[in-house]
Amino acid sequence: MAMGVKERAAEGTAVTDTGAAYRQPRSTRSAAAAVRDLHPAYFAFVMATGIVSTGAYLLGPRWLSDALLIVAVAGLAVLTGALATRLIVYRDSVAADIKTPDRVFGFFAIPAGLDVLGVRFAAGGHPLVAAVLAIPAAILWLLLTYGVPASLLLARQRDSVLGGVNGSWLLWAVSTQSLSVVAATLVKTWPSQSSLLAPVAVGMWSVGLVLYLMLVSLIMLRWLTVPMTPATLGPPYWILMGATAITVLAGAKILDLPAALPVVRATGGFVEGFSFAFWAFGTWWIPLLIILGLWRHARRHWPLSYEPTLWSVVFPLGMYSVATLSYGMAAMLSFMEPLARFMFWVAVAAWSAVAAAFLYRLARGPGGGAAAGTPASPADSTAAIRLSVVPVAALRRVPEPPPHPVG
Repeated sequence: MAMGVKERAAEGTAVTDTGAAYRQPRSTRSAAAAVRDLHPAYFAFVMATGIVSTGAYLLGPRWLSDALLIVAVAGLAVLTGALATRLIVYRDSVAADIKTPDRVFGFFAIPAGLDVLGVRFAAGGHPLVAAVLAIPAAILWLLLTYGVPASLLLARQRDSVLGGVNGSWLLWAVSTQSLSVVAATLVKTWPSQSSLLAPVAVGMWSVGLVLYLMLVSLIMLRWLTVPMTPATLGPPYWILMGATAITVLAGAKILDLPAALPVVRATGGFVEGFSFAFWAFGTWWIPLLIILGLWRHARRHWPLSYEPTLWSVVFPLGMYSVATLSYGMAAMLSFMEPLARFMFWVAVAAWSAVAAAFLYRLARGPGGGAAAGTPASPADSTAAIRLSVVPVAALRRVPEPPPHPVG
């Protein structure tokens, strides 16, 4: 009898110890799932934070710019670690994203994020950092700009990809224009290389402009032929405005180049005129995008909770502010500065709201999920912030819970 009690006590202790040991793998599993399902467009966080930091650097306050710069660099480090782990451990998941039309263009947020952050460093007097960031950005852009459309054309799994067209496709144009902005920015730092950098800036601006027109045509075709639902009408459609804004910023940087450069003489009037047209078109988008958002959340009752793609709303607002200010100065349009200041604070408010929602979701933990009625999304990767404390080996295999002893 006493022996049986001792055995049961020992078994109970074993179960308790095993359960305590099992609690750690559960948190490891949640971090592993977050890394595995990391949305390719999560680098929009770096884009959004970097451009709002640039706006604060140009318009003040400077302390806000410095704080956001630190946050952007930290975010870039965490996301780069998560992406590297995903490429090593979850190659099948990455391959699935590459084959999925509504996710694959999110990878263009990586070079765009590097370039936007580099522009902030260049504005702060560190052009060498901008150049260092631009090198991998250019390589990634080159691989993606031919690899992604080739995969859709030659290796797609269904007859039409029109149902997968969404706002994230415009990241292709955004990343292209981001290279134009960096190239034009670096001309002042290395004037000896202006004969190379200036044509690159104008050439990439031109390519980005045509890509925008092509992609907007596809988006409009999708809107008019595929039924619209709250699930598909997501935040990435704000890039419709953000892509015009970065086109305007690139145009402003080109207009700021020395007028004696042959490529500037040849294209200056064209760049100035089309930049203003894109600024007007981007401004036109804002009320329509607000109406679509009200339809999604107020009319169709889609829960207003954190989703990683919300950073795709913050980036266009911040970019619109910086682009309006820069183009107004380059074209000597004084009415643009007050508008830029107003939109900057709108962008700050949007960044703060999305960051607060992110921290709230993070505090609730993996079980905190989205609000009732929100479908689980593989893009919900808030636990990726914990990646730095999760060994790669632990991500490979997660043990199943042990059975409870009988008797």
